[in-house]
Amino acid sequence: MNLSQAIEHANTLVFPAFLTDDLARTAEREKNEEAIGLLTAAWMDAPAGAEPYPFDLVRGLADRNRELCDLIGEQRLRDLRGTSLAQHLSDDDLVRSAAALQHRDVAEVRRTAGPGLRDMGVAYVESTVSGMVAGVDIETTSRYPDRGYIINVGLQFVRLAPKGRARTGYAAYCGIPNLYADKGVPLANIHQITWKDLDGKQSFRENATLQRALLMAFETFPYLAHNAAFEDSWFMLHLNGYAESRKAGRIVPVDTRDICRRIDPEVRTLPHDAKPAALETWARRRKTLKANEKERHLGLDDVDLMIRTVEAEFAERNMFAE
Repeated sequence: MNLSQAIEHANTLVFPAFLTDDLARTAEREKNEEAIGLLTAAWMDAPAGAEPYPFDLVRGLADRNRELCDLIGEQRLRDLRGTSLAQHLSDDDLVRSAAALQHRDVAEVRRTAGPGLRDMGVAYVESTVSGMVAGVDIETTSRYPDRGYIINVGLQFVRLAPKGRARTGYAAYCGIPNLYADKGVPLANIHQITWKDLDGKQSFRENATLQRALLMAFETFPYLAHNAAFEDSWFMLHLNGYAESRKAGRIVPVDTRDICRRIDPEVRTLPHDAKPAALETWARRRKTLKANEKERHLGLDDVDLMIRTVEAEFAERNMFAE
């Protein structure tokens, strides 16, 4: 599939419910997901203001693909690799995030980080951090954002400072199609969210108030997430206006997992199978989670744990401005 074919495919009117054959559904899903990848990459690479189509075209195709995946069944798709989830933020994103936390020039951070970000750990601790940030965590029904739904959002605002920080937290549940009332909420074994939590709730894509609030928050403050590439990938296809603001540089995601990997010296001495950069493991080392406690895997709880752990790490490295 080339770009012209991807655009044509996205503009073709297809009703997923009319595809009753398993082979037809699989073929359509594969075309959808290939087109989503091509369209996203081409749109992001195009000069600002010269994009060949609005990003709504991509979000619309992702919405259509989710309907199709509902018919195929989440269980059948769970082990199939997708392409809509980024594995990590780009080097440019990491440099911009450090510059945002430290309120200094991106070029200055880049000079310190060096080629391939080999000294990014130095760049993170070279200057103090301060100011307001937003922490965010989402729970979803799938690993891939063009197949599943956002069902829980946790958002917390905090001022980075050694003492006297103010917290404001917000949590929301988001609905999913009624067919899951009988099937059960996918990935409930991880997030423990049941149909009772979601029954009667607006879906994330339909909740205009929630969408506006999140977009405003992300455009106003850098946002922190543990493995921020996950949230970034989901918001690209679920949050109206996010891709446009992200491309324009108005949104700065900060990956706390990358911060952990680069500035916590214990990460390099612990075995890989201990998952030393996982939030739960990191939090135990910084004593923001007790040895007998586990990460909740629920939006606001995980945001609060992440923020407290990041702050403990920053304090350990003397990174706060006085």
